[in-house]
Amino acid sequence: MFIYNAWYVAAFAADIAPGKTLGRKYLNKPVVLFRTETGEVAALEDRCSHRAMPLSAGHVEGEIIRCCYHGVEFDKRGACTRIPNQTRIPPAANVRYYPVVEKDHLIWIWMGEPALADPSIIVDNPEHDDPKWTWRPYNFPVKANWQLIIDNIMDLTHVPYIHARTIGGNPEQHYGADTKVEFDGRKVTLLRKMPNSIPPKSYVDAGGFKGRVDRWQEVRFNPGIGMTCRVNAGGCDAGTGAYEGKRDHGFMLANNHFITPETETTSHYLWTICTTAPKESGVPDVLFDQFFDTITEDEETLQAQQARIDDEPERAFVGIASDGAVNQARRVLSALFEAEHEGAIAAE
Repeated sequence: MFIYNAWYVAAFAADIAPGKTLGRKYLNKPVVLFRTETGEVAALEDRCSHRAMPLSAGHVEGEIIRCCYHGVEFDKRGACTRIPNQTRIPPAANVRYYPVVEKDHLIWIWMGEPALADPSIIVDNPEHDDPKWTWRPYNFPVKANWQLIIDNIMDLTHVPYIHARTIGGNPEQHYGADTKVEFDGRKVTLLRKMPNSIPPKSYVDAGGFKGRVDRWQEVRFNPGIGMTCRVNAGGCDAGTGAYEGKRDHGFMLANNHFITPETETTSHYLWTICTTAPKESGVPDVLFDQFFDTITEDEETLQAQQARIDDEPERAFVGIASDGAVNQARRVLSALFEAEHEGAIAAE
């Protein structure tokens, strides 16, 4: 199941150097990304219309990309602009283009109907340009279905078990958290409070806590504007007002998870971790390394799940009490898929 009419993160802006190509597959479709001489990023189907050579093997010159096989050229909208040794260019020589937007150091791509692509709805990631925050990008190719990644983020009760060495904490405190799931018709929000908790290793290292803390975890997922899960988390010394909004004196994290399907069983899992810990303290580097380990643990977990699912693809999951946000997110995704599918049928 793929949802085409949505914004996905295709790459980090730094991944696409001027004059270079980047070939990837999104939603089972091969795509070439390239940056023109004027700095604009373009996305086309990664297939020359002449003999199906991947355009990602070609060359960028000025504002065009040239196929390396016979020199056929295309502009950033997919129009064939030159075929060597002939003047007539048949309309069928054009290739499909995909709308892209560069924002907050991210390259967003719209894989659906171009006319429906609205850049104004793309979620903001202000920490990427805010001097109060330090951040680091990561890209994990994960051999698992994209919905499993969203499930994993929307149910944080796995944290004390899978991530016991880093961000975990006491399992009883996680399962006993004050948990609320909200849905406003579009966005799923998971809110968790863990008052008077023993801080996990990563919090002690980053926040310098000496005693118990009031922890919070807030997950927001709005697939209508992009396949992004935003996790705000942190902690303050217990009883110092964290749940009344007084958090500036504590330790804060913003984790942005960008989930882009590659195929039905593989995904591009891009994410950024952002922290208010002072860069000069060295704490961000320690924290980022720990979170790299954390996502590596998630990767291993997701790939193990996918392997068992592949063994028995028709076998259903059994729900438990902590699945509330996961179930709501799945319902939203199913509704988007059905609406898109019904719209496509009606247009035929």
